[in-house]
Amino acid sequence: MFKLLAIAGGSALLYAVWSFMMAILPGFELAAVPPGSGVDQLTLLQQHGRDVYVSEGCAYCHTQQVRPLPVDRIFGRPSAPGDFAYQTPELLGSERTGPDLTNVGQRQSSAIWQYIHLYDPRAVVPQSVMPSFRALFEVRDQASAGEQAVPVPKSYAPAHGVVVPTADAKALVAYLLSLKQPALPKGQSGSSAMAAAGAAQPAASSSPGGGAVPAGSSATAAGVAVAFDAADGARLFASTCAACHGAQGAGVPGVFPPLAGNPVVNDKDPGEHVRVVLHGLHGRAIGGTTYAAQMPSFAAQLSDAQIADIIDHERTSWGNHAPAVTAGEVAAIRAKGEQP
Repeated sequence: MFKLLAIAGGSALLYAVWSFMMAILPGFELAAVPPGSGVDQLTLLQQHGRDVYVSEGCAYCHTQQVRPLPVDRIFGRPSAPGDFAYQTPELLGSERTGPDLTNVGQRQSSAIWQYIHLYDPRAVVPQSVMPSFRALFEVRDQASAGEQAVPVPKSYAPAHGVVVPTADAKALVAYLLSLKQPALPKGQSGSSAMAAAGAAQPAASSSPGGGAVPAGSSATAAGVAVAFDAADGARLFASTCAACHGAQGAGVPGVFPPLAGNPVVNDKDPGEHVRVVLHGLHGRAIGGTTYAAQMPSFAAQLSDAQIADIIDHERTSWGNHAPAVTAGEVAAIRAKGEQP
C-alpha cells in the first residue's frame, strides 16, 4: 500500500513540477511582455470583427505570424513578442492556404476591396480559392440612407438590387484593416531577423508571372539612361499594388483603374504619377470613368527608391512605354508636397 502511494504521489509531484516549468512559468513570463511601440488595443468594433474572424474559420487558412525568412518578406517584417500583447488567444494559425494577414491593413487598406473580396474573392483575385462569404451581406433594392452599397463588378453582382454589408461584415473589415505592423525601434528583436532575411534574398527574384527578373533599364524624360531595380519593383508592386490593380495591371472595372495603357502612367512627365503614389487619389475621373475606391497614400510607407522602382515597373510593363523616374526626382516631388 505504501509503495502504491509513493508511486502515485511521486508521479503526481513530477507532473506538477513539469507542468509548472513548461506551462505555468512560461505563461507568467509571456504575460509580462510589454506591448510593442505603436501596438494598440482593439476597439469594440474591431474586437467584434475578431470574433467574426474566428467564427467564420478564417484562421484555418490564414496565419498571423511573419517568419524571419526571405519568402515571408512580402508579408511584412518578422513578428515580435510585443505584437501580440493584446491578442488573447493569439490567432497565429498554421496553414497558409491564403496569404498571411499580419499586415493586411497596410498591404490592402481599401475597405471597398475588402468588402468585394469577402463577397466574391474572384472579383478581385481571379485565381483565388477562398470561399465567398455572401452570408455577411444583404441584397436590397437600394441602400438605406447613410449606407454605401458595395460596388461589386457587374459580372459578379446580383442580377437585381445592390449589395450591402451587414454589421458583422463591417466589423470584420474593421478588424482586418486594424492589422498593421508598427515599425520596430532600431535594434529590437525582429529588425535584425529582417536584415538577415534580406541578406539571404537572392539578387534575382521571381516576377508575379514567373521567371527571373533582371535589373531594369529605361530612360528619363530628359533622355538619360536609368537603371532601376526591376526585381524590387516587381516584388513591391506584387505586395503593395497588385491586389487592387491586378498582377497584369488590368484593374477591376468600375472599382480600381487599370495601369496598362493608363494615360498618367504613360505620360512623358512622371510628376502626376509620382504624386498619386505619394499622396493617393479619390474621386477623379480616369479615362472618363470615376472609380469608387480610394487609393491610399504611400508617402509614409515607402522610401523614394521604392516608389521609383514601383513606378518604373508600372511604366515599363503590360505594353507601357514611358520615361523612367529616379529616386532623386521622387524626393524632389515629395519635398514640394503638391497633391495630385
